[in-house]
Amino acid sequence: MRKIYPFNAGWLFMSQRAGDDVADTDFVPVTLPHSNALLPVNHFDDAEYQFISTYRKRFRLPRPLDGQRVFIDFAGAMISATVSINGHTFAEHRGGYTPFAYDITDYLHADGENLLTVHLDSTERADIPPFGYVVDYLTFGGIYREAALRYVAPAHIVNARVRPDDPMAQSTTADVDVWLSDATPAGLTLIAQATIDGHTVTVEGVTTAEGTLTLTLPPCAYKRWSPDSPQMYTLDLTLLGADETLDGYAVRFGVRQAVFADDGFYLNGEKLFLRGLNRHQTYPYIGAAAPARLQRKDADIIKYELGCNIVRTSHYPQSKHFLERCDEIGLLVFEEIPGWQHIGDEAWQALSLRDVRAMIERDWNHPSIVLWGVRINESWDNTEFYTRTNALARQLDPTRQTTGVRFWPESEFLEDVYGYNDFTNSVLEPTQTPWLITEFNGHMFPTKTIDGEERQVEHAIRHARIQDRALGMGGVSGAIGWCAFDYNTHKEFGSGDRICYHGVMDIFRLPKYAAYAYASQVSPQQRIVLQAATIWAMGDRSAGGNDPLYIFSNCDEVDVYAGKDHIGRFMPERAEFPYLQHPPFKVTGLGMRWGEEFGDLHVVGYIDGQRVAEQRISCDGQPAQLLLCADDPTLAADGADMTRIVFKIVDRYGNRLPYARHILTFAIEGDAQIIGENPIAAAGGQGAVYVKAGTRAGVIKLTAQTARLPAATVHINIG
Repeated sequence: MRKIYPFNAGWLFMSQRAGDDVADTDFVPVTLPHSNALLPVNHFDDAEYQFISTYRKRFRLPRPLDGQRVFIDFAGAMISATVSINGHTFAEHRGGYTPFAYDITDYLHADGENLLTVHLDSTERADIPPFGYVVDYLTFGGIYREAALRYVAPAHIVNARVRPDDPMAQSTTADVDVWLSDATPAGLTLIAQATIDGHTVTVEGVTTAEGTLTLTLPPCAYKRWSPDSPQMYTLDLTLLGADETLDGYAVRFGVRQAVFADDGFYLNGEKLFLRGLNRHQTYPYIGAAAPARLQRKDADIIKYELGCNIVRTSHYPQSKHFLERCDEIGLLVFEEIPGWQHIGDEAWQALSLRDVRAMIERDWNHPSIVLWGVRINESWDNTEFYTRTNALARQLDPTRQTTGVRFWPESEFLEDVYGYNDFTNSVLEPTQTPWLITEFNGHMFPTKTIDGEERQVEHAIRHARIQDRALGMGGVSGAIGWCAFDYNTHKEFGSGDRICYHGVMDIFRLPKYAAYAYASQVSPQQRIVLQAATIWAMGDRSAGGNDPLYIFSNCDEVDVYAGKDHIGRFMPERAEFPYLQHPPFKVTGLGMRWGEEFGDLHVVGYIDGQRVAEQRISCDGQPAQLLLCADDPTLAADGADMTRIVFKIVDRYGNRLPYARHILTFAIEGDAQIIGENPIAAAGGQGAVYVKAGTRAGVIKLTAQTARLPAATVHINIG
């Protein structure tokens, strides 16, 4: 019977190539996911992680073999791994974004110690996608996703896919395609079982010599998966021998219909405008080596804090934990293969085709995924290559459409959906349909949290303007902005400090004003959003003053007060933003107040005439408090779990002070460590570090101190 053992603890690491004769004492102990180099937020060289390293793990088998096969599974290692077990070396795995596995059974010491070694090449090799030319992101290095030891019988299930016949029918059958190992004989019984709306359905089949089998579940009344109701189901597969259970395999799936048509995108027959952002999977300090909790948190941020209904996994397949969370919360996904502008030689293209297959076969049961990206981001046309990528995707998964992202509107159209990066600061009339804006803004207007108010406001307005125009343009399925979060990049890009400041949030996932342009589009029934896009100072803007003042909100109307003066009651600015559900408010009449009493800003929001929200911003700009907040109250005691610790320097009403440059120092008590710069300077009045759990249960205490303000403390349970 299948048994999977997490294989993340007890690794040793050396930042160079090491043979088996090198003593364990020359290594350092690590836990997966692991980054081969911890780095500062900015001003580092990508050469610092571009090296060949060695991972080593000594282990005894957790249970006897008893005729089973044992596989070592890696979810991702950047970017080329050569794996050895007890002196036997397997073929090199090239590519960092898709999983890989080796059958290590024949080389194991069943009753003794085993030595597993991974020599990991994290250099930017031109023979492996996305490399071969410049790339506007960093891959970082390390075994940055999880590993597992998998016991299975020689006859076992390799993969399975659930295909509902007619998602729009009141009741529909569903085909279950099952792939079996080469050692699976004909004549075994395969059982598929699922519970649908309280009723258990079961179907049986018999294996054949072909190694594949399709079972058909009887008609069921499935609840359709949607962003508002992300209904998931579990299918359990059981492979039976003559007198024993050989294997068990579970599949999570959802039932929905997703169609890009000439006039837009339809989910379950209803037209839905796609409003989203691109996401890189990298983080400050740790690169891409984020555990499940941080991956899932990103999905929550994009849906719940930013109000998006779709995310693009730019520019590669991302963590299974991120995708699983998208399934759970109803966040649509456009997933694509690794690459950036460059197409390599035939061998390089063969790896890219392998990535198409690996991506789809890993992720075809995710109802959140509505598009396969089968074209290298912003590459030139290549008819032969892209004919092959599209054909492979359609063969593997005929239930989803394909797309490809390009940066000029006359590109050859081989996919089902025309993906276009529109950097016109407007919305181009579609030259093909279906048409999806896959990037906009980004490098056209990079913006930092330390920038002046004018730039930060313009950044937000640009995002709001494009979303508005795309919503009003016939034939545009949606607009996916560049991008959700600031990210580290190469010296050829970004702002000189190895960061692209293209996000509506900073690299710590903390909001700029543009974040509220997205957040304000959610229904007020979900949450009320009211954010004045100002630091409320007389001299920050050119020529001074605060006129006009933009307020991002999903309220019907707002009252605005400056000190004791009631400036007026304002309605959303529909003349400038005619198509947004909730246009920003444009407040005028504030005038110049030099030499006059300058009081606090007070904004009150109303819905249906009822007061529902308010915001106050202090006029004095004085730091009143150091805020410290942990995203999670509890961490697992596994040596890998992490949570973000956010700090902000705020005024007396809790608004961050973007020009606060306080230096913070952290101290920790308990079995955990601080991941990040310590001391650290606030950027834009805010920042973050991470806390990584140890392996002993207990309570940790983290204290932050800075000059002229009381210290702040958070407590986190480890267990």
